[in-house]
Amino acid sequence: MIRVAQDLLPQTLLSYVAFRVAFRDTFDRYALLQRFDRQHDECYGYLCEVPFLREVPPHVQLDLLASVWRRHLHRETYVADLVDEAVIYAVCETTAAIIEKHPLLMTESLRGGPLDASLSIDHFLATEIRGLSLNLSNQGDFLLISQFLDLDPESGNPLKREMGLHAADEQALFDALAQWHISPRFAHHLSGLLTEAEIARVANLLRVPCPA
Repeated sequence: MIRVAQDLLPQTLLSYVAFRVAFRDTFDRYALLQRFDRQHDECYGYLCEVPFLREVPPHVQLDLLASVWRRHLHRETYVADLVDEAVIYAVCETTAAIIEKHPLLMTESLRGGPLDASLSIDHFLATEIRGLSLNLSNQGDFLLISQFLDLDPESGNPLKREMGLHAADEQALFDALAQWHISPRFAHHLSGLLTEAEIARVANLLRVPCPA
């Protein structure tokens, strides 16, 4: 389980839907661009919902999502850092937007998954998905920090302190930006989110070990 501030991210069908659709949307685009060798043309992926993290490479975005998903399913309670909070927010916003703008894509992303997600694809579902993140009692610091990207430290640091932002908390965000390699356990972390066949395809394309 993941605790954000004082709240636990609910382990419900809605959380499965949010994480799966955001993963599929980012991975499917990665796979398509890989075919045409156009991986560096533009920033894309669910983390583009968080301006500070929009430069995180798509394959790293998938790795971060898988790690948060694993902790979400675990019996032990994990306290979310700013990257965890950003991932939760971004998967919810991405999935809600897909529901609103591309309902057929939403249906396709859920088809054939490990869970039966027979849901009405409408604005009520989009609202519920967004609520998974927005109802958590965090301060949205992962969004606030984006406001300081163009400020020099002398100007930005006093404002950060005034808003309660701390360097130690920000470090996880900088670590995400600096990450390039995928975790060796990446494919294992996808259990419950993708089927075995889907995990094998993802592992093959990203060239990472596949669970035995």
